Amino acid sequence: MNKTIRRASVFTLLLVFALLVRATWVQFYEGQALADDQDNRRNAIQTYAEPLGNIIVAGEAVTGSARTEGGDLAYKRTYPDGALYAAVTGYASQAYAPTQLEGVYEDLLNGTDPRLNTVVDTVTGKRADPGNVITTIDPDVQKAGYEALGDTKGAAVAMDPKTGRILGVVSTPSYDPSSLTDANTAGAAWKKLNADADKPLTNRALRQPLPPGSTFKLVVASAALEDGLYASVDEKTDSPDPYTLPGTVTPLTNENPAAPCENASIRVALQYSCNNVFGKMAVDLGQDRVRAMAEKYGFNDDAQDVPVRAYTSVYPKDMDKAQTGLSGIGQFDVTATPLQMAMVSAAIANGGELVSPHMVAQTTDSGGDVLEDYDENAGSERIISAGTAEQLRSAMRTVVEDGTGSNARIDGATVGGKTGTAQHGENNSKTPYAWFTSYATSDSTGEEVAVAVMVEQSDAARSEVSGNGLAAPVAKAMMQAALKSS
Repeated sequence: MNKTIRRASVFTLLLVFALLVRATWVQFYEGQALADDQDNRRNAIQTYAEPLGNIIVAGEAVTGSARTEGGDLAYKRTYPDGALYAAVTGYASQAYAPTQLEGVYEDLLNGTDPRLNTVVDTVTGKRADPGNVITTIDPDVQKAGYEALGDTKGAAVAMDPKTGRILGVVSTPSYDPSSLTDANTAGAAWKKLNADADKPLTNRALRQPLPPGSTFKLVVASAALEDGLYASVDEKTDSPDPYTLPGTVTPLTNENPAAPCENASIRVALQYSCNNVFGKMAVDLGQDRVRAMAEKYGFNDDAQDVPVRAYTSVYPKDMDKAQTGLSGIGQFDVTATPLQMAMVSAAIANGGELVSPHMVAQTTDSGGDVLEDYDENAGSERIISAGTAEQLRSAMRTVVEDGTGSNARIDGATVGGKTGTAQHGENNSKTPYAWFTSYATSDSTGEEVAVAVMVEQSDAARSEVSGNGLAAPVAKAMMQAALKSS
């Protein structure tokens, strides 16, 4: 063989070897990535070749699957009461990535979760029958919150303090997830929803932290009692009225100038929502001790899963004393979700112990066999002592019975709460946020529920925006529904 032919042969062999190496790399190393690529049409064809598993509320499916007309996707997702449960289910779309429970349990609901495979499935490679997600949602509580919020822009969360079960997750304005399920029509619906200034796709209950206003005073009061700054909710505090924020000439004023806020006890300060008391209390405690208590309740937790990941509620760092004072009334850079403020009331209602909030009770296979039981595995943590919790419950009852939370009163139940009105915009130029966080105990059964409500925007005049006027009636409706269902 002459030299030229030999070189050509070697070069050809190298090309063949390089081709084999590349083919092997693609098949064995990049194959899974290509298979999982969201632009791979085969994945959508496989996902929607059969009906999906369902999300269950009180024994009834709130999702379904329907045959499509033509095309290569045999089924699409349906939602009989889509807008009512959108904040719980999210959506499973032929065109967009799934969200909320549809996203968290995507593999279970489409049958690709390995736990669903039978021996036959493993041998044949057939996709397993899909599983189901059993939620903790109480349909009466969900509907009560949804209807009570109505046309307002807001959110609410209700939970059972004893078990951590989330009974309702409501975000308004809502949307119908069915509008996003069909690939042929989803694009137009997606553009319309994203162009809506009210942001209906935002889950305000879990994923929009806002200043909690005076509802945060419960956290500051917890720190003051636990750290021994004050021994009792009825002990007089050292609180001048007005209180000038340290290092400034800015007085921390109260909504009601006639309220008895000077040196008021924690009970009276909660009853009248005295800013001077809790602003000074936060400064006296110092930001580190307030933050430590806030973090016990769940603030600054960037992995808060219920199992949908909730956005972090924040108690800030590196504040000066004036900013620390503002943080004591739930302003400056303090933010919270309705879920977070429901957790505060739940821990107080449950004797100071916070049971991990969760809105899924169980996941099952197609035959109903339990794959995971979240009720059994719900952990708990002591946040405050039982004595502190009892004192705060008593003070919260005073808020409802004789203070700013009168619209939450329920016949046949003991109710405690805390109102909040948080400033919005530069120099409070925009409509304030109205908050209410509360608990209720049935006088006949002893059953309990904790609720937090946030109203971001309503048709009410600015002068009428208050936690008691806008948020407390929503909480009352949800608490009544929960206690009647128990």
